Amino acid sequence: MSAIQVTGLTKRYGELTAVDDVTLSVGEGEFVGVLGPNGAGKTTLLEMVEGLRRPDGGQVEVLGEAVWPRNPRLQPRIGVQLQASSFFERLTAREQIRTFASLYGVGGAIADEWLERVGLTDKADARVEDLSGGQAQRLSIACALVHDPELVFLDEPTSALDPQARRNLWDLLSSLNDTGRTVVLTTHYMDEAEVLCDRVAVMDHGRILQVDSPAALVRGLDAPARITVAPGSLGAEEAAAIPGVAEASEGVDGLVLVTREPGAVLGVLAAGDHLAGVSVQTGTLEDVFLALTGREYRA
Repeated sequence: MSAIQVTGLTKRYGELTAVDDVTLSVGEGEFVGVLGPNGAGKTTLLEMVEGLRRPDGGQVEVLGEAVWPRNPRLQPRIGVQLQASSFFERLTAREQIRTFASLYGVGGAIADEWLERVGLTDKADARVEDLSGGQAQRLSIACALVHDPELVFLDEPTSALDPQARRNLWDLLSSLNDTGRTVVLTTHYMDEAEVLCDRVAVMDHGRILQVDSPAALVRGLDAPARITVAPGSLGAEEAAAIPGVAEASEGVDGLVLVTREPGAVLGVLAAGDHLAGVSVQTGTLEDVFLALTGREYRA
């Protein structure tokens, strides 16, 4: 059964079509990422799926229910962390999350547990306006999850977090998904999508360009591998003569060999005792993203 079924979804603002005839299905217990450059329509798409914004066309069903007009039966079953956090003024972090919890009939002890899970126990008595951007982001995520929703929407949840906090949040989100919850997130971090997502939808100009697992998208790109050999281990002319090497050039960390036959090239390097310090870089989700959406700057 689908947790989310989107069919022909469209949203216009004057002459701008922010979301253009999007169709997408998300299965129960699936972790799906929506990727795209700024202005691609990701946030507008999520807001319509969440029931926060009225579509101009198309249909959305979430957990078997229509989301528009606003459906109060869905609200206890979903959790939403918006791109911009809004809190009640002058409340402490503990008061904030306990207030959110009380709206769903959840006790204060569980709210306090969520503060601990996102690493904010030592900031429990700090007012929300005194929290750093990363701390406020973690509090926002805890407020979205405190009522144990079946379906979670996260809009760029790690954008203000330091690397350690990002990794800790990845563990938390993975554990939520492992217990059967459905998670949908938008992110600009390709490594985040590769680690967390079962599938990703790459979006641009209001349309979904491709949907598949990160590994399948990378395989479909057919990008060449780059093999870096330690400096002084091999000459450029000798490397260029290896069967399967399309290009050999000096890089920052050594000699870089570009090839679509990495296995064969590594076999030759091994036979010549040139494997010490070798590194291999294949195609990544970032390569897929750039191939689909281009490299030009976006506002």
